[in-house]
This record gives sequence, structure tokens and C-alpha cells, in this order.
Amino acid sequence: MSLVKSNRPRFTDIEGLAAMVGHGDAFGVGGHHFARLPIALLRAIARYGVKDLRYVSWAGGLPLELLLEADAVAEIDLCFSSLDIFGVPPKFRAAAESGAVPVRDWTALAMIQALRAAQQNLPSMPFQLPQGSDMLDRVPGAIARPDPVAGTDTGFVPPLRLDTFVVHAQRADESGNVQIIGPRALDFAMAGAARKVLVMVEEIVPIGALRQDGHQSILTRNQVSAIALAPGGAYPASCLPFYVTDYQALSEAFATKEAALSDKLRLPPNGLPERLRDAAKVSAETVLAMPALAYGDRKPSVDEIIAARIAAELDNESFASAGAVSPLANVAYRLAKATHAPDMIIATMSCGHLDIVPSPMILSLIESLDCETAAAHAGGDDTYSTYYQAGAVTHEIVGAAQVDRRGRVNTIALRKPSGGILRLPGQGGMADVANMHRDYLLYIPRHSVQSLVDEVEIASSARGLLTPAEREPMGYRTGKALVFTDLCVFRLDQASRELTVIETMPGVIQQQIRDATGFAVTFDAGCREVPLPSDDTLAVLRNRIDPLGLRRLEFVSAKERGALIAEILAADRAMVEHCIAAQRSPVAS
Repeated sequence: MSLVKSNRPRFTDIEGLAAMVGHGDAFGVGGHHFARLPIALLRAIARYGVKDLRYVSWAGGLPLELLLEADAVAEIDLCFSSLDIFGVPPKFRAAAESGAVPVRDWTALAMIQALRAAQQNLPSMPFQLPQGSDMLDRVPGAIARPDPVAGTDTGFVPPLRLDTFVVHAQRADESGNVQIIGPRALDFAMAGAARKVLVMVEEIVPIGALRQDGHQSILTRNQVSAIALAPGGAYPASCLPFYVTDYQALSEAFATKEAALSDKLRLPPNGLPERLRDAAKVSAETVLAMPALAYGDRKPSVDEIIAARIAAELDNESFASAGAVSPLANVAYRLAKATHAPDMIIATMSCGHLDIVPSPMILSLIESLDCETAAAHAGGDDTYSTYYQAGAVTHEIVGAAQVDRRGRVNTIALRKPSGGILRLPGQGGMADVANMHRDYLLYIPRHSVQSLVDEVEIASSARGLLTPAEREPMGYRTGKALVFTDLCVFRLDQASRELTVIETMPGVIQQQIRDATGFAVTFDAGCREVPLPSDDTLAVLRNRIDPLGLRRLEFVSAKERGALIAEILAADRAMVEHCIAAQRSPVAS
């Protein structure tokens, strides 16, 4: 049972917070992707030599890498683990592949409901079954039973209780209320499920000062155990509106192995780099007012053709959600909204930023621009109940490592020719939303017999509810189920429940597709060629929406990725410096 916390937290320092973490704790970590990660506190916990933690979070990523490096983790419960553009975290991959640390994969909804069960002192919580996938058998303690009222099969999950939850936030007032600005991920559910809530903040402000800010959420002081003032405590991750993510520092930290990751992620001796603070102040108005870039008239590449083709699926009635690490999805959504679908809704940061303006995808500024232009901010827990479970989202385009002839996806693990396991990031919330969203759109950037297979080893997600007869009783709209590759577009046929090619990429012949597919390919009678994007569409895509070419990251090999990241980071830095200069001297821009 979750314990009621005292009315006022105690104020301490980072070392004081770290001393409150016990060996063997069920240990939750807050923040989201590279936003508001409690890096300084995790480094302190590692120094204290805490062991045998049960790591619990929606995502693994950088926090988990720090704790694995310190040999502090005995068990892992998560939905997904990625270092964003830098790929699958190496320490997580090594631990999972060797079996040195048990990994339990959850669906996002199952984890949310398990945390809510703990938060609400309930013996279990129901959730929609991830129909068509294998995930129910992978979630700890989850079962399917007839609902006691309606009699329909429903998932039930026991409480997921935490001993300690750590999080970085923007501010606390002198009485101990904690302010979170922007998306709050699963922070509130995890805080409610934890006995101890340990918080780092950028500022401590007088009582009453928190009332003056917008776009905020408040953890009231009776929910918080202790607070430490730690300016720059999330570095090299972001904490808006104070500083943006230092992608250059992250790239250097991941690229070199001479020193411990914990040492490479410490604040620079002179404190936060000024450019990170200045970048956080760049407004969407400044960026949108800058002249568009010019890339010339080169022929459209396959990544541009796919982005434009996906964008064509969207219209003014679309509500499109961008998940964890999906540059291509983000580009397609923004392209549609900037051209033919200005009234569509785009939600980024896993629905944390709601109804954004399609700002350019400048790597270091994406989060701050979306945070500024969003009509509202939300947490991952309430976006499920408000949008996903309600069937309100029309599209979520997600990447897949492997898809089989029935459209089932594997993003958890692949079997190596040697017999070993290649660990993948995980499915995040795909198993849930594959059925909840009206349109189920997947993409595989490199079409091959390894990526398009007869049957996946693990069905991490699938469109199990396909026909109107299956979907309407659940309250879901029926739409398209498509798979985009660099060779063709498949449709998941409602009658055969198998993939059929409905379009081929320009210049691709049917035999190429047959040779590159691990199952017998069927072509629709009306199969046609994907149209090339217009010159106007290409100009918007290249010059306004994705000037750095982030979409390319999903279409290159692992060997090419490092050089491309270096190119993007150099261009990103130059563009951010230009934006900072324009912000300071708007007349000169």
C-alpha cells in the first residue's frame, strides 16, 4: 500500500537525496526522453554504491545506462529503451542479451494502470487487452478475465509499487510544492505509487510565486519527501525554460569509451554552457520568421518520397500523435500541416505537447518550440485515458524492425544467426495503440528478407482488431492498416488478414519486391506507382520542415549513422547560433 507522505518535504542537497535511496529499492525515474532527467542525482546514487535496484520506468535510456554502469541494477521493468538519435543504449543491450539483468517488457497502458492501482490503493486495475500481440504474457502479473459487469475479456494488472521515485523539475516553492512545466510523462502516477518522492529543482521561489506560470502541473508538498536545489541538474538533458539538451555533449559521451559515462555527463567546470540557455529563449516567432533555406532542385530521395506519401494520408480532421523516436513521423505530420492540412492536430512527445505549430525540426530546438506552441501539455497517463483509449487519435506512424505477412511487429528482440539474441528498443505503447488508433501506419526504412518475414518470433504489437465488426464494439473507428517501405506500400487486407502490395516506389519493379520479401507477395489488382512529391511540397519539406534532414537517420546503415549524426550536429549548431543572433537582433534578421 502506498504510504501518505508528510505535509512538508525536507530541503536538502543532492547528496542528501542520494542517501535516502536504499539497497534493493523498487526505483522509479521520471522525465521523458532527454527532458528533465535527474542526471545529477543518478550520478550521486551511483557514487553512493547503491545496489540491487529494481529499475522501473516507461523508458530506460540515459538514466538506466548510468545505473547499469554503476552495477546498481538487479532487475529492469520498462516499455522502451533508446538514446533517441544515438540508437539502442549499449549497456542495456549488453545486459539484456547476456541475461545478466532480467528485463520485463510492459505495454505503456499496463504500466500506467499498475501504477494507478498502487496510487489508488486498489488490488488491481483493468486495461484494454493488446489484441493480436504477445504482450499480455510478458507483462508481470497481468491476466485476461471476463469483466464482472459486461462479461467481455479484459486485462487486469496488480499494483506496481515503488519504494523511491526520483525526478527533476523546474521549481519548488518554499513550502515544498513542486512545479513541472511541459509534458509530465508518467511523473504523477509514479509519484503516487511511491513511498518516497525525491525531487531536484532549478529554483526555489517564494510561496505564491508558482501561481504566475502557465502550462504547468503541481506536485503538492504532501506528495514530496525531499527537495534539493540543483541548477543544471538535468544536464546534458534539457529543463525548459532554463536550457535545452546538449546533443553535442551527448554525442561525445557516447562516442568515447576512455572514461566512465557518469564522468562524461557532469556539468562543465564553468557551469551550463551559455548557448544552451540562449537556445531555450529562442521563440517560435523568431524561427518561423527566418528565411527558408534553399537546397536546389535535386531529385527527391526515397526518404522524401515516403515522407510526402505518408503526409498525403493526413487531412484537416486528423489527430496525429508522434511517439518516442520517430523523425520520419514528425516530418510527415509537420509537412501535412504546413501544406494541405493546416487544421489537423499534431501531438508530440508521446502526446505531451498537444496541437503544436509545425515549426522546423531543428534538433536542439524541437522540444522548446513544441513546448511553446502547444495549446496544452499533458502526461502520458492522462493522454491514454483522454485520447488513446477513447479512440480519438486517427494516426500514429511508428517504425518497425520486423513485420510479418500478417502485419505483426517485432521491436523487442531478434534471433542472431549464431543463435544469440539481438535486443531491440522495445514496443513502448505500440501494442496498445495499434488497435486504438483509427489508422495503423508502420514504416520499415530498409526492405529486406530479414525485415519482412513470414512470421515474427515475438509479436510485440499487431492490429488484432481489424474489421468494423471487431472494432466498433470496443469504441474504435475503422481505418487503414498500411506498411511503408523503401520499395512499396502494403495494405493489411481485412478479408485475408495478410499484407498486399498496393503501391510500388518509383522505378521499383514487382520482382525486386518479391526477392526482398521473406514471404510470398500478393499484388493488388489496382497496384500503382507512388507519385513523386511536387516541387512545392519538396521545397517545404527540405527548406522549412526538415532543414537538417533528420529523416535521413532512419534510412542509413549503422556504419553510416555516425557520420550523418556528426553532419547533422554541425548544421544544428550553426542554425541554433543563427537563431540566437536573430532573437537578440530581430531587426538585423
